[in-house]
Amino acid sequence: MLIELPLDRKDAQKAKLALMEEAKCWGLITFEEGEIRAIDFYDTREEINDFVDYAIVARQGEPIWPMMEESIFVLVAREGADIDEVIEGFKFKELHEASF
Repeated sequence: MLIELPLDRKDAQKAKLALMEEAKCWGLITFEEGEIRAIDFYDTREEINDFVDYAIVARQGEPIWPMMEESIFVLVAREGADIDEVIEGFKFKELHEASF
């Protein structure tokens, strides 16, 4: 399963979830069997050519139309959460469905 998120830096240990318009990069997480298997970083969301299952954004009201048009299910986590916190929330179904 692939999960994309807007991040403030290309560093798996220090990256934090950012607002889409303020993101310095996008992380693409390969999530299998309840664990992160890989994290790839892209300068823009448009560079991601794989079929993404989920996108996780930093707040309600983000411009998620392009994701919805690609049939990506969009969830909302807390702005400033690190990658591990976001994935923990995803694993335990603590994230909310995004609305627009």
